[in-house]
Amino acid sequence: MDRTLQSNERMIGRINHIGTLKGLWWGLIGGLAGTMAMDLVLVGGLSALGLPTDTCFLSIGSTVAHFFSLLGIKLSGGVMLGVATFHLLGPVLSAIYGLAVSQVGALQGITLKKNVVGAVLYAEVLSQLILTTMPILLKMSGSETVLWFVGSFVLHLTWGIVLGFVIHYGLLAVVPGSVVSHGLRQESASRSKSNYFIHIERS
Repeated sequence: MDRTLQSNERMIGRINHIGTLKGLWWGLIGGLAGTMAMDLVLVGGLSALGLPTDTCFLSIGSTVAHFFSLLGIKLSGGVMLGVATFHLLGPVLSAIYGLAVSQVGALQGITLKKNVVGAVLYAEVLSQLILTTMPILLKMSGSETVLWFVGSFVLHLTWGIVLGFVIHYGLLAVVPGSVVSHGLRQESASRSKSNYFIHIERS
C-alpha cells in the first residue's frame, strides 16, 4: 500500500510539473502573439496620427533609463532600449499568467469569454501600474499623459484578447477537466459513436 501511495504521489507531482511547463509555454506563446498584435496596432495607430512609428519605443526607453538612473545605474535610453523592454515584458508577464491558469483550478473551468476578460483585466491592471511611472519620470504634459494612457489601454486590450484566446484554445485544450478539454472529449466521443453506427449500417 505504501508503494501505491508513493507511486500516486510521484504521478501527481509529474502531472503538476507537466502542467506548470505547459502553462509557461502557452503563456509565452500567447505573449509573443499578443506583442506582435500590439506592434501592428501601434504602427497603424501612430501612422494614422502622423507620428513617428518609434515614438512609443523612444518613450519607453527614456523611462527605463530614467528609472535605472535613480538606482545609480546609467543606461543609454533610446529606441533600442524601448524595443527590448517592450518585447521582453510581454512574453514574461504572459508566461506568469499562463502559469497561474495552469495552477488555479477555478481558472480552468471558465468559458472563452471569461478567459478573455480575465486576460484583459490582468493586462490592463498590471500594465497601468507599470506605465504610471512614465508621465512622472518624463514629466509629461496633461494632453501627453491622456494620449499615453488611452494608447496603452488600446494596446494592452489587444494583448489581453490575444492572450485569452491562446490560453483558452492552447493550454486549456490539454488540461484535464477544463471546459475545452471536456468539450473536445465529448466531440471525439460523438464522432466515434457516429462512425460506429455508420460501420454497422454498412455491414
